[in-house]
Amino acid sequence: MPELPKKKVGIIACSGEEMAEGTVTRLAALKVLEQLRPVDTVTICLPLFLAGGEGDRAFARFYPTIAIDGCDKRCAARATEMYSGKPAAGVVVTDLLAERGLEKPEGLRRLNEAGLQAVEATAGIVADMVDELLQKKWSRRAGAFVEEAPLPAEEQEPVEATCACGPGIPIQKVSIDGQGVTLVALPLIFQQFRDAGKTPDNGIRRELLESVKVYNPIPAEAEEAYAAALLREYALFCGKQEVQA
Repeated sequence: MPELPKKKVGIIACSGEEMAEGTVTRLAALKVLEQLRPVDTVTICLPLFLAGGEGDRAFARFYPTIAIDGCDKRCAARATEMYSGKPAAGVVVTDLLAERGLEKPEGLRRLNEAGLQAVEATAGIVADMVDELLQKKWSRRAGAFVEEAPLPAEEQEPVEATCACGPGIPIQKVSIDGQGVTLVALPLIFQQFRDAGKTPDNGIRRELLESVKVYNPIPAEAEEAYAAALLREYALFCGKQEVQA
C-alpha cells in the first residue's frame, strides 16, 4: 500500500463571531493545536472547507476529525458531515458549560474570565478526544504519551499549528460518468504501480480498483465505471512520466 502521512486528528472549529462561544471554540482549537497536542493535530479551516477546499475535505474523509461548535446549531459538525463524513467526535461549548456549571462567557474579541475558563475546559476535552482517537494514553504528570519514549531533540517535530490543506495528503479529481470525483491517495497509488513496472492495460484493471478502494468508498454498482476511469487516468499518468523522464 502507498505510504501515506502519519495519522493525525483534524480540528475544525465554529467560525461564528456573533457570540462569545464562537471565540471560545477558536481559542480552544488553537490551544490544542499549538500547546496540548501539536504533533498529533492539524487545523481544518471551516470557511475554506465550505468554499470547496479539496485538501481539507479529503483530510476529513481520510483522518478522524473533531468538531468544536459554539452552540447547538453545530455548524462545524454539520458541514463536516455534509462534505466529508460524520466527525469522529465533537463538543458543543454551550452544552459543556451547562454540564460543568460554568458561567456564560462574555466578550467577542476579548473574553472575560468565564470565557477563559471555558477555553481551558473545551481544550481539555478536545485533547482527551485526540488521545482516544489515536489510541494513546496521555500522562499529565510526565507531559508525554505513556507508551512512547521521547524522541531525540534533533528528531522532534516542530511545535506549531499546521493546516489540513498542507499535511501532504495526495488527492486527484477524476471524471467518472461525467461527474468530477476527488480520490484520496490516487497519485501515490499511480506512482507505486509505475515503480513496480505495471503497464496501463486491462491486466491491472481490478488490482488498481482494489487499491483505490482501500482509501475511498466506491459504490458496488459504479465499480466498472471507476475501473475504466482509473485505467484511463493511469495511462495519462504514465504518459506524462515518460515525457518528463
